[in-house]
Amino acid sequence: MARRAIPVGLVIAAAAADGAGFHGVAFYALLLAVPAAAIAALDAFGRVLDGADEQLHALLWTVVLALVVVGCAFRAAAVADGAVPALARSALLACLGVFCVQAAVSAARELRGR
Repeated sequence: MARRAIPVGLVIAAAAADGAGFHGVAFYALLLAVPAAAIAALDAFGRVLDGADEQLHALLWTVVLALVVVGCAFRAAAVADGAVPALARSALLACLGVFCVQAAVSAARELRGR
C-alpha cells in the first residue's frame, strides 16, 4: 500500500508546489517520484505474474511512470529559468488524471466484491 501512496503523494506535492510557484521544488518532487513510480509499476506487474487480476493497474502504473519521466525530462532544462514547459505541466495533470482512474477502478472493484 505504501509503495503506491508514495508516488501519488509526490505527484500531488509537485502539483501543489507548481501552484504555489515553487517550480524547483516541483521538479525535485517529480524526480523522487520516478523511482517510486517504477517500484509501484514493477510491484503491480509482479502481482499480475502471480496471477492477480490487476492488468489494468499494471498498465496505469506504467503510464504514470512514463508521464513522470517525460515531465522530469522537460522540466530539467527549465529549472534554472523558473518556468514550466507546457508539456511538463500537461504530463503532471495527466498523472493526476490517471490516479483518479486508478481510484475509480479500485472503488468499482471493491463495490463489485461486496
